[in-house]
Amino acid sequence: MAKKNDTRKPATAKKPAKPQVDAAVKGEPKPDLGAVREQIDGIDRRIQELIAERAQWAHQVGKAKGKLAAAVDYYRPEREAQVLRKVVDRNDGPLSDEVLVRLFREVMSACLAQQEPLKIGYLGPEGTFSQQAVHKHFGHSAHGLPLASIEEVFQEVAAGNADFGVVPVENSGQGTIQVTLDLFLTSPLRICGEVELRVHQHLLSRSGRIEDIERIYAHPQAFAQTGGWLRTHLPKAEKIPVSSNAEGARRARNADDAAAIAGESAGHVYGLKKIAGPIEDRSDNTTRFLVLGRESFPPSGHDRTSLLVFIRDRPGALYGVLEPLARRGISMNRIESRPAHGHLWQYAFFIDVAGHRDESPLKDALDEIASQGDEVRVLGSYPVAIL
Repeated sequence: MAKKNDTRKPATAKKPAKPQVDAAVKGEPKPDLGAVREQIDGIDRRIQELIAERAQWAHQVGKAKGKLAAAVDYYRPEREAQVLRKVVDRNDGPLSDEVLVRLFREVMSACLAQQEPLKIGYLGPEGTFSQQAVHKHFGHSAHGLPLASIEEVFQEVAAGNADFGVVPVENSGQGTIQVTLDLFLTSPLRICGEVELRVHQHLLSRSGRIEDIERIYAHPQAFAQTGGWLRTHLPKAEKIPVSSNAEGARRARNADDAAAIAGESAGHVYGLKKIAGPIEDRSDNTTRFLVLGRESFPPSGHDRTSLLVFIRDRPGALYGVLEPLARRGISMNRIESRPAHGHLWQYAFFIDVAGHRDESPLKDALDEIASQGDEVRVLGSYPVAIL
């Protein structure tokens, strides 16, 4: 199985310089607070000047590409991934890799929005984890389009009403979101990115009192992720499934005896108080999202490829697909079967492998698999999620 990027620094990495304020710990005179603040103000000015300079150069990139049809034509996910990996490689602290990646993502998002903000479809309403995934991947300068279902996200991107879409595909504890996989069986869209989001579930209500709760609204995945906690603390409460956790929060705001399981952001959006949280049964609860687009993109240097394989019914059929990958040392991250639409008792296999479709050894393996007569559809080659 492939491993994610190891962004840890070697033991010989340069240590960050300690600020002068540590001097007081050693019994030395405290630094002058006014002088420290003056230094910070000067640094802030230089940071602002550099951000403005970067925005100007980003505008020059747009000019170099010529007049393009829309914002989506300026967006290069492989280039963004390369920039963010360099941020991680350069980082010697004291800020974490995650913090610096988030800061640079927002800078790039704002610079890109100079041309025109990207329109990103996601499972709404406002306050869902899907919206958080949009912000993590595209930054807050992108324009989010909340939609009523995962099917609508596919439809709006395919129709060109959204530049990209973000949809959940699997959870670390509860497995695959089947509706997402099934839509790929007939959709022409491409996968051009992935987002991994740590998911923290909270019990939210209007009153903020657990003794008031008689019914709970949540997405079925949220109920599954918090089943142990609910059995212990609210075993008699009615569980009402809804299309998203944010939709549950929207409904729970109307009555004191109702609650929702959702993220803290949904509580802020709908004016709910936190009763308890995090309440997920697994502390490593993580959801993986896919970024949907209409085009494929070049290699970024560290990519993953998602395949959809339709296999003819014959002995060793699946082995014939996997063996060319194994022989070339290509790691497989995931494999799952789903019923093939229009063919009774026949199945399609979704397979995630390391590498990009345009680069060897994966390119050679795909050519060999295709020569055996099986239908292999590349759903997308895209940068591996960064943090």
